[in-house]
Amino acid sequence: MQNSDKIRLGFIGAGGNARWHMGNVLKLDEVEVVALCDPNPAMLERAKKQYPELADVPVFADFHDMLAEVSMDAVEISTPHTTHFEQIMAALDRGLHVLCEKPLVCTVEHAKQVIAKLEQSGKVGLVSYQRHYQPEFRYMRERIASGELGSVTFVNALQCQQWKKGTAGSWRQDPALSGGGQLNDSGSHLLDIILWTTGLAVEKVGAFIDNCGTPVDINSALSVVFKGGAQANISIVGDAPTWHEDLTVWCERGVFFMRNGKLSMSDGKGNRYTFETMPGGSLPDKNFVDAIRGRDTVQSPFTCGLRVIELTEAAWQSAAQGGAPVTVQG
Repeated sequence: MQNSDKIRLGFIGAGGNARWHMGNVLKLDEVEVVALCDPNPAMLERAKKQYPELADVPVFADFHDMLAEVSMDAVEISTPHTTHFEQIMAALDRGLHVLCEKPLVCTVEHAKQVIAKLEQSGKVGLVSYQRHYQPEFRYMRERIASGELGSVTFVNALQCQQWKKGTAGSWRQDPALSGGGQLNDSGSHLLDIILWTTGLAVEKVGAFIDNCGTPVDINSALSVVFKGGAQANISIVGDAPTWHEDLTVWCERGVFFMRNGKLSMSDGKGNRYTFETMPGGSLPDKNFVDAIRGRDTVQSPFTCGLRVIELTEAAWQSAAQGGAPVTVQG
């Protein structure tokens, strides 16, 4: 692909999340959407109705057919979680760059396989953890990594949503397609941002999980010990009447408080500051294109997906053992 050429991009999945990505991509002049794939014709119709500029783009029900019949440089995957592994591997086999929605995959073994395949391919791989591109989380990560606040000592995180009610009857509560419940879905964002902002590596996990009468995890209580001794309490409440999210990170000489997207912090002297607005920020799709062009490094690499599924899988194993701690081998 010459630097002056447009990046030819195909979409695997055309649901609501995929259409958000389509909107981002269509704002980038150097990208051309060349194919759409979804087994549900209604999703394809909605995509073309929402974005008339895609009216003449060929559509497919099977991603294998799309990959075989359309010349492209990259794909973006927004599909049920358990299908990601096969789709990523097939795209990499075709020599394509891959952006995949979270969670990357649903088992640690699959994560290791896609990372190995990506490294062999030399292509760009990005998991769409959009919080990596929010200025508040980037600020936290940079301040913690600088060491000026000392080591991270403790993390407390809460995510509550009407997830059980909102996903009732959908593929998200079908383990064969979702691979798990809220912990593996929206909870994946919370686990990722804890690991990414702090730079901590998980040592062991203890968990208690309540499926609340569904086939998948709804409410999850996790206790985590990180390598180096830092600790965390993580609460995922999927059977809640409202949405709320808290993330607090204690360092030796400061504390970060992230409350529903608003960041404040306390320095080592007890002074507390609130950041009303923060400049900067970007999107996974732009970073994907910039990385393909060689203008930037990937800000949310596949390795983040591996770290999240390591933590998630250990939590599931612990809960199955009555809360007994499980050691993470990564």
